[in-house]
Amino acid sequence: MVEKLGSDCSKFKPGDRVGVAWIYNACGECWYCLSGQENLCDHFQATGRDVNGGYAEYMTANEKHTYSIPSNLTDPDAAPLLCAGAIGYRSLLLSGVKNNQILGLTGFGASGHLVMKLVKHLYPQTKVYVFARNESQRNFARSMGAEWCGDITEKAPEKANAIIDTTPVWKPVIEGLDNLQKGGRFIINAIRKQNTDKEYLLKLSYKKHMWMEKEIKTVANITGKNVNDFLKIASIAAIKPTNEIYPLEQANVALLKIYKGASKGSKVLQINP
Repeated sequence: MVEKLGSDCSKFKPGDRVGVAWIYNACGECWYCLSGQENLCDHFQATGRDVNGGYAEYMTANEKHTYSIPSNLTDPDAAPLLCAGAIGYRSLLLSGVKNNQILGLTGFGASGHLVMKLVKHLYPQTKVYVFARNESQRNFARSMGAEWCGDITEKAPEKANAIIDTTPVWKPVIEGLDNLQKGGRFIINAIRKQNTDKEYLLKLSYKKHMWMEKEIKTVANITGKNVNDFLKIASIAAIKPTNEIYPLEQANVALLKIYKGASKGSKVLQINP
């Protein structure tokens, strides 16, 4: 909710429902910014990482990177859409997947389950295969319409045209590449990968995992257009996250559940619920 406006602000008025995504600001002048790729700007600023925001009741924001919340989305619904949903949308765009193809998802948390809902709306004839370490996540994916679910190391019935990986480790990357079709694209949707299993990279075989024009592409940050476009789609298609809501005081409880893989959908922290 807009509380106050700066002297040069004209996009919103006090009382408007708005949200801020991962992108807090970018320089607006470099080649990347001028070509619509402000996510790659050398001066990119992330909300909660480079500037204050998140885990707070109030924050200041640049109106250029502040977004109107559609009236049919509640605040708890909108919060995951601005982060996990928008980056999932960008991942789907980068995957290049089309209708009547196969999309694989490794990991099925906040972003993965929103990508599933998005695919079912945009590409209703596309099969979705889910690779997840946790049986509860696999059951969750089945309940949402996944055509097949299995563990990270399992072989799917068919190889996927594209796979989006949202896990923090390397094992799913190597195993996922083996489940990728010729000419397929593997999208890593992660800010960082942990080093806990980096030795798994030694299993990489060029012939088995990379040859035949397979690609690996990473997702870096988010653009304002991605956020706006996804919010519009979510509003029209009634795409809403499956939420577990916690008071701010239980933030560590929510984070621990995500870390342990006991996560179903999105975790939302609510201040003064």
